[in-house]
Amino acid sequence: MGSQPLILLSNDDGVSAEGIQVLRSALQRLGQVVTVAPATEQSAKSHGITLHRPLRHERFEGEVHSVDGTPVDCVYIALHHEGLLPRRPDVVVSGINHGPNLAVDVVYSGTVAAAREGALRGIPSIAFSQERDGDKQMAAIHAANLVERFLQAEPLPPQVALLNVNIPAHMPQGVRTTRLGQRHYDEGVVCREDPRGRDYFWIGGPGVISHYPIEGSDTEAVDQGFTSITPLSLSGTRSDHFGVAAYVAGADAESIES
Repeated sequence: MGSQPLILLSNDDGVSAEGIQVLRSALQRLGQVVTVAPATEQSAKSHGITLHRPLRHERFEGEVHSVDGTPVDCVYIALHHEGLLPRRPDVVVSGINHGPNLAVDVVYSGTVAAAREGALRGIPSIAFSQERDGDKQMAAIHAANLVERFLQAEPLPPQVALLNVNIPAHMPQGVRTTRLGQRHYDEGVVCREDPRGRDYFWIGGPGVISHYPIEGSDTEAVDQGFTSITPLSLSGTRSDHFGVAAYVAGADAESIES
């Protein structure tokens, strides 16, 4: 790594969101920051990528860019189009998301997906989220300090590091390394009829109604006023379920050892 790290910054709340703006300002003491973020909010887009329409790009002052696509589109274009980055970034940073990304949220989160796309491309990546109505200036300074330590982490593991960070609304009591917890949403589908007599649907309820108390989890840490840092895996293989897969495959199927 050179004397001035190159940081690729993205999010899912959009290029104009307060969270990404304050984080950009806080990160600039660490090195060169290039923002490539969605033109509009893209929350809950997960790892979606746009394949069937052209994507529009707009350049702003100070190495800030918008793309009218998903968070993953933004990171993908930044890494593959020579006109946006001067070189390969040292780290991909995503956030600060307006609201936490805890437990199963990481599956749906566009914020986490932007960081995951960086990690899939072999770049250490970190996603930041904060409880709603939190002190974003505090969170940005806190996040920048964590990015600084992330850049200094040596040696990194053989697989590229992907971290999911959740910051409480107010000054954290400390930082904990955690595992993913469990949250239960008030889920449902509301069906209504439009003026032309056709049904339409609203997905989801008003939000989280409970979560399970799991020791060492991200939900526990944030509930207790701590910042949680959860390392995420890029591997989707459940090695402890090879027995189930072998049973489904049948007696004559080939298998590998777990």
